[in-house]
Amino acid sequence: MTKKKFLDPNIDNKSKTVEDKIQFFNFEGKKLPLPTEIEISESGTCNRSCSFCPRSAKDFVDKKEFISNELHEKLCKELQVLNYKGTIRYSGFVEPLLDKNIYNLINMVKTYLPDVNIEMVTNGDPLNLKRLEKLFQSGLNRILISAYDGEEDANRLEGLCKSANLTNDQYIVRHRYYSEEKDFGITLSNRSGLMENAEFQIKSLIEPLKNPCYIPSYTFFLDYQGDVLMCPHDWGKKVILGDLNKENLTKIWFSKKSMQIRKMLNKSNRNFTPCNVCDVEGTFMGKKNAGYFN
Repeated sequence: MTKKKFLDPNIDNKSKTVEDKIQFFNFEGKKLPLPTEIEISESGTCNRSCSFCPRSAKDFVDKKEFISNELHEKLCKELQVLNYKGTIRYSGFVEPLLDKNIYNLINMVKTYLPDVNIEMVTNGDPLNLKRLEKLFQSGLNRILISAYDGEEDANRLEGLCKSANLTNDQYIVRHRYYSEEKDFGITLSNRSGLMENAEFQIKSLIEPLKNPCYIPSYTFFLDYQGDVLMCPHDWGKKVILGDLNKENLTKIWFSKKSMQIRKMLNKSNRNFTPCNVCDVEGTFMGKKNAGYFN
């Protein structure tokens, strides 16, 4: 009997947000959706190397490098022209709170894009009351905190958020300390083949999944170097859609390469690297977004 995989309870709420925030752009005479989520992996570093993360592999290289103000502002200015009102999330392959400039980055987004939803995913390790309050004073709308060290840690983080007078819709403390049998409390994946050498090994698929994947139809993933990736699960950076340092967002989002990948994935064709070895379901959200591209 196949073990039922753990699913993040926030998926349903996130799915609604993804579809409710669709904005259109006139591309070659057709109204097509812009990304509803801009995910920024704004550094190359994290203070943890969890067993279920590619960072636990012995050959994973941690880089204490951070996104430049120039690149970040370029993104904000381009989104301002589009009157963007979706979600910008600091997350990705890193711990955002290790960047001392994070408050300025958040404030920059709020200044250029006052109607945008700004989120952060953090392990909570660097958090204290002063920093938490400063994040929301800078313009953060929501913080998702992953508690890895047990129920006591989760309760401490809950108390911290209450001490900062955050409302229930401004924070989520996610319990990530469960056993291997409960998938550690996360929606596990093989990170498009990058979990082969991790402490908790997840094999790459031998045969591609036969279902579609909608992630590239709603997510614009930017790393700190300016590379725009096809997907936040592509830890190996196997598919780079463009360089935001040199190209603009809409050119990358509607590029021939991006459109071709969406077309293939929306038709359940995963026969290309790294999607051919990836075990991500890819259909929990974004079906409506993908439908417009179809």
